[in-house]
Amino acid sequence: IDKQTLDRICGKILPRINDKVNKLTVEPLSIERIFHAVDYVQLNSLSFVNFSQEILLRHILDNAVIHRLMTEQITCLHIQVSDEVTSNFPVENHSNIFSLILFMCKNLNDLTFSHWFIGLGLTFFIYKLSSTSCVSSTLTKLRIHVNTFDDCLFLLDGRLESLSTLIINIVEIFNTSATIDNTKKLPKLKCFALTSYHHTSFYDSQIVPLLRRMSNLEELTLFLSVIRMESTYIDGIHLHDEILIHMPRLDKLMFSITTMLYNINAKIDLQSNDDIQRGFIEKEIYQVDSYVINDPSKLQQECHIYSKPYPFDVFFNLNSRFPGAKFNKVRWLIMRDGDPFENELFKIISQDFPFLKKLAIFNTAAQQNKRCSLPFITFLHLRELYVHLAHIDYAEQFLYERNAHLPCLSSLEIRYETLSILTNNFTNDAARANCAKLQRLVIKEPFVHPQYFHSYFPLLQC
Repeated sequence: IDKQTLDRICGKILPRINDKVNKLTVEPLSIERIFHAVDYVQLNSLSFVNFSQEILLRHILDNAVIHRLMTEQITCLHIQVSDEVTSNFPVENHSNIFSLILFMCKNLNDLTFSHWFIGLGLTFFIYKLSSTSCVSSTLTKLRIHVNTFDDCLFLLDGRLESLSTLIINIVEIFNTSATIDNTKKLPKLKCFALTSYHHTSFYDSQIVPLLRRMSNLEELTLFLSVIRMESTYIDGIHLHDEILIHMPRLDKLMFSITTMLYNINAKIDLQSNDDIQRGFIEKEIYQVDSYVINDPSKLQQECHIYSKPYPFDVFFNLNSRFPGAKFNKVRWLIMRDGDPFENELFKIISQDFPFLKKLAIFNTAAQQNKRCSLPFITFLHLRELYVHLAHIDYAEQFLYERNAHLPCLSSLEIRYETLSILTNNFTNDAARANCAKLQRLVIKEPFVHPQYFHSYFPLLQC
C-alpha cells in the first residue's frame, strides 16, 4: 500500500468503521500503522501475509495491541510465513511460531498455517517438537503445510483434542517413525484433505492405515501420486474395499490419484480404462474420469483417476492419452510423457484449461505429425512456461507468434541452445513478440549474452 493510500485508510476510513471490523489482513509494511490507528473491538479474524518469521515474531511478542487481540479476541487466524535459509541458520533452529500460536490464542478454533523456507522447497518439522508442544483444546479446523507424514500423525495424536477438520499438504510421504502411533481411532475427525505433490511408495503401508482410523469421516479429499511395485492400479474397487468401507458416514469424496506401476517380476493382468470405469460404477462411485497407459514395452505403466468436476487447481502428469474435459479450476498444469505431444493436443488443452497460469512440459520426444501450418492456440492467462526439459518442437509451438497467442506470458524457463536456435541467435522476428513480454528468464546452464540478447528481451528484470 502506498503512503498516501495508507494515510487515508488510517486517518479517515478506519475511525468510521473500526467498531464494525471483524476481519483484517495485514502485511509487514503497514502493520504498525493499521494496529495503532484504532481499537478493533469486534475483530475475531486476522491474517498475516508475506511475513518473515523474525518480523512476525517481533510483532506478536512485542506489540501489546496484537498480543492482546490474539490472546483475547481472535478465533480465526491465517499465517503465511516465508523465510530465506542459509547454512548459518538451519531450519531446525527456527523458533516454532506454530506452537507459540496455539499457546497464546486461547479462543482459536480456525487456523491456517503456512511456513515455507525459500530455496529448499520445504516447510517446518512438527514431529521434532517436544511432546508438550502444539496443544489446544479449542482448535477445530486446521489448514497446514508440513514436511513429512510423521508431522501429520503428530497432529492427530490427541494434542488437538477438538480437531474435526484437517486440511494438510505434505511435502513428501516417507515411512513413519516407529514411535508414532498410526492405529488409534479418530472419532472426532469429520473432514480430512491430504495433498502431496511428490511421488510416494508408502501409500499402502502408511496412508491406507491412517484413513481406516477415520470411522466418522464425512468429507475426504485426496491428491496423490503413488508408486506401486508388483501390484495393480488404485481404482474404485480398491478405494471402496480398502478405505471407504471403513467410513460409513462419508458423504463427499474428491480425489486425483495417479498410480505408477513397476511390475518387474510378477505377471499381473492390469485393468484397462473400461475396467476402471466399470469398477467405479460397480461400487456406486459416480462422476469419475480416468485414463490408462498399458504399454508392455515400457517398464512403467500408469493410471490417473479423478473426480468430476475436477476440484483441484493443479493437474499433474497429463499425458498423450488425456481424454479431454473441462478443467476450469486448474491454474497449474504439468505435461509429462515419453510419447510425443502432437499439435492437436495443445489445441485441446487451450480449450479445456481456459484459466491456466502455469504450464510445464517434460517430453524429449519430437513431434511426429508436425505440419507447416500448426493449429493456432491461445492461452489468455498463461504467465509461466517451463520447457527446459522439453524437445525444441514444444518451445516452438508456444514461442512462435504464428503458433500461439500468450498475452500474459512473463516468465520462461528454457535451455539456452533451444532458445538460440528458435530465435536464430536472437535476430529473427518469429518469437520476438512473445519474448519481448518476458520479465523473467531462467536458463540454468552458464552462457555469455550475445550481441542482440538484451534487445530481444527488453523487459527482463536483471
